[in-house]
Amino acid sequence: MAVREETRPGAGAGGSPPDFIAAVAAMRAAPLRPEILCEEMPAPQRIAPHSFALSADVTVDEVDVGTGRIILLHDPAGNDAWQGTFRCVAYARADIDPELITDPMLGAVGWTWLTEALDAHGAQWTAASGTVTRVATESFGGMADEEGTAQVEIRASWTPVAPEAPLTGPPDLTPHVEAWGELLCTAVGLPPVPEGVATMPNRRGQRGR
Repeated sequence: MAVREETRPGAGAGGSPPDFIAAVAAMRAAPLRPEILCEEMPAPQRIAPHSFALSADVTVDEVDVGTGRIILLHDPAGNDAWQGTFRCVAYARADIDPELITDPMLGAVGWTWLTEALDAHGAQWTAASGTVTRVATESFGGMADEEGTAQVEIRASWTPVAPEAPLTGPPDLTPHVEAWGELLCTAVGLPPVPEGVATMPNRRGQRGR
């Protein structure tokens, strides 16, 4: 299951460190649910020496109900704030029932969608931080007949942890991308995949143009 690859500086092009190249390959290989359309996107170039990014839309009954992105940052020299040489930065936005917008637990629950997904997929991580934002839209005047809408936005970053000795090498980014995909699906209200059922390959880089 291959993501459409677009070689660019900092995205696994020639000259990138082997650990970064291996991490990017693991991200590209991560299986995601078929409701997710995933493709590569330009990654920020000024935050870290090397970066790679994926974007995704969640579609249910041919309607886009959620969107997100995950960015991998790598600084071979290390970063004290990251507590490591790699950092994942993720974003997820989903439509929700407008009645949920006033739920005082929405923020805390939204954050656990991420942390529980990371743990469920066996991702090793540390130093997580982020925000959960609720957005409500009401219409007035000539648009007063339109129903209100609500969305939840989750922004987070965390440090993927590399294998412990005697193993060596970069952190395995596959479970981190899988967890991000699960976060997107949970946020839009899709039921979890039953235990024992294999996740089918998702649509990669097949968006109509």
